[in-house]
Amino acid sequence: MKSRSSSSSHEAAGRSSSSCAACKYLKRRCFPNCQFAPYFRSDEPKKFAKVHKVFGASNVSKILKEVGEDEREDTVNSLVYEAEVRLRDPIYGCIGAIVSLQRKMAELQHDLILARARLEANYQILDHHVTLPPPADPFFHVPDYAMMDPNFNHNLDQFTQFQFP
Repeated sequence: MKSRSSSSSHEAAGRSSSSCAACKYLKRRCFPNCQFAPYFRSDEPKKFAKVHKVFGASNVSKILKEVGEDEREDTVNSLVYEAEVRLRDPIYGCIGAIVSLQRKMAELQHDLILARARLEANYQILDHHVTLPPPADPFFHVPDYAMMDPNFNHNLDQFTQFQFP
């Protein structure tokens, strides 16, 4: 009986019966107004563990306090993504993923330019003298550091084998 009345007094004191993933990880009681509870559900313990390992609970708490309530979910999602990438790539983190995507985009743009040139050449051979329109986004700029990769490979073989009717 005594334990039953003590559990009732805990809930009366403002404590909930189920803890969020953050409070479980930190081994503390979870209150109904816990700032982590809406974003780190109890069924996602690894989500908070990753964020805690990279940023620490205190820093995450400070970040959540500084951000408006309507932006907190996006902020937590960003922190989770950044933590996952940082754990996979401790040196470059998100920047490594961004540079990799920029390199790939530069390679694809180069391939597109070659394909357009070959199309235009084949149309001229067929005596159509058609000029293809410029690329869709003329304001796109690939940073110079994306082109500095010594492993940057221009895959031209896929275009040399294509035949136009």
